[in-house]
Amino acid sequence: MKNRFFQGMLVGVLVSTLLFSIVFGYVWSNSAQSTGSGNTNITAEDDTDNSLVNKNVRLKINRIKSIIDKYYLNEVDEEKMVDGIYKGLVSSLGDPYSVYYTKEEFDSLMESSSGSYCGIGAYVTQDVKTGVISIVKPFEGGPAYESGILPGDIIYKVAGDEVTGVDLSEVVGKMKGEEGTSVDVEIVREGESEPIKLTIERRKVEVPTIAYEMLDNNVGYIEIAEFDEVTGPQFRSAIEELDKQGMKGLVIDLRNNPGGLLDTVCDMLDRMLPEGLIVYTEDKNGTRTEEVKSTAEESFDKPLVVMINGNSASASEVFAGAIQDYGIGTILGTTSFGKGIVQSVIPLTDGSGVKVTVSKYYTPKGRNIHGIGIDPDVVVELNDELKTKVSIDKSEDNQLQEAIKIILDKSNK
Repeated sequence: MKNRFFQGMLVGVLVSTLLFSIVFGYVWSNSAQSTGSGNTNITAEDDTDNSLVNKNVRLKINRIKSIIDKYYLNEVDEEKMVDGIYKGLVSSLGDPYSVYYTKEEFDSLMESSSGSYCGIGAYVTQDVKTGVISIVKPFEGGPAYESGILPGDIIYKVAGDEVTGVDLSEVVGKMKGEEGTSVDVEIVREGESEPIKLTIERRKVEVPTIAYEMLDNNVGYIEIAEFDEVTGPQFRSAIEELDKQGMKGLVIDLRNNPGGLLDTVCDMLDRMLPEGLIVYTEDKNGTRTEEVKSTAEESFDKPLVVMINGNSASASEVFAGAIQDYGIGTILGTTSFGKGIVQSVIPLTDGSGVKVTVSKYYTPKGRNIHGIGIDPDVVVELNDELKTKVSIDKSEDNQLQEAIKIILDKSNK
């Protein structure tokens, strides 16, 4: 799995895809970008005027350290101090997607995308500008759901610490833990004057990635929660089963999908697209890399609608953007999140690691959607009374009902 991580993870937004498990919604890396030896330490031989470790810098760090040792009132955790230096170095880039990870944080990042973990069970998102972390959706039947957490709730504190502005992976790490243990969470909810304090028991959570069914009038429906290892085969099986049932057209629901594995989304697009480019990247030098092309061995030839919203990010935007560029389906909903940059995850020799932004990605027609998002072909806002519901009945889902109308109109022509 770790090799697969380095071969292609495209993560969401500071959305996590980070489910309360891992950073699968955040990083897209490939072997050239991320499988180095990890020998990235700067040596003392780099004593140039531009080096961060030149003599003057080292002298100043030592001077500050001596002041702390002599005057600081409380005990000093030297390991945290060193980690703080590394974190500060990466943080100085001013890029919310570039992060230094301690060994423990990096181990958490590298967890398997098998679809299960121990935590509270919810999708989360982080506003890049404000640092506010909020609930996208708790998993039905999971600990967060049972505690009463709702979509739109803002996570204010975890384990007693305020988390606004804290790197999402660190917050997710606090949410996770051994099965049967508990974590204190404070949330801010619209309409409530005070934060709501909850103690949530961590449990093993199975992450739902694909759900499908045949709706009335033989309209197929596939909901994709994220792009994990298992999602590609499940997606193909779902289409095959729906075809056997006489599917006339298909609705693919990517709402609130934070992203996932690049090779997974490209495999799924290969099932949908005619022959051609799926996605490409450009680095700081303008070097273009055509990441993946569709083989045209398979393509989808029935009416298609892809639903998106503001929490559809990264790999979801690759999917929707390619469908839109090739014109094989209608994109419906509201503008997607807008994450069109690529990160590489690079391990260091001591078990820690860094994630750093390395390039931009582009849709087949050359669109970079970073900070812009994918604009739907048909704009439909979800009705306000549905936005805080964890589960929406399909009969009252106004976006889905509009998608079904489009499918039926096209299938009857």
